[in-house]
Amino acid sequence: MTEQVLPSRIESIAEAAATAAEIAGRFGFGEEALFGIDLAVREAVTNAVVHGNRQDATRNVEIGYTTSGTALVITVRDRGGGFDPAAVPDPTDAQNLLKASGRGILFMRNFMDDVRWENHPEGGIVVRMTKNK
Repeated sequence: MTEQVLPSRIESIAEAAATAAEIAGRFGFGEEALFGIDLAVREAVTNAVVHGNRQDATRNVEIGYTTSGTALVITVRDRGGGFDPAAVPDPTDAQNLLKASGRGILFMRNFMDDVRWENHPEGGIVVRMTKNK
């Protein structure tokens, strides 16, 4: 397992995506899968930095990368107050199509094989994304 602890700054998004690309590439994912993993990690870390930790650089975002068998599991934890993914408006609904935000969860679910959100016992949310070969 590789772990990364980053401050809640916008610059951390690219750093997490670069680490994910390196690990996924070494694990043998092709270009199409690498594109999806990159996008999913960028969305998850953006949500952690912007929505979870409110860009408070004193609150870290913790990212874990685990490979086992034929799966890559990426976890992203924030230190925010949490949220209900089911309460996020459907970005494909006609009234939401032109909104500038709100597609991250849809992208994560479409590009990864499994995406789950869990409340962390010490606070914050953990998103667990799995990509199978």
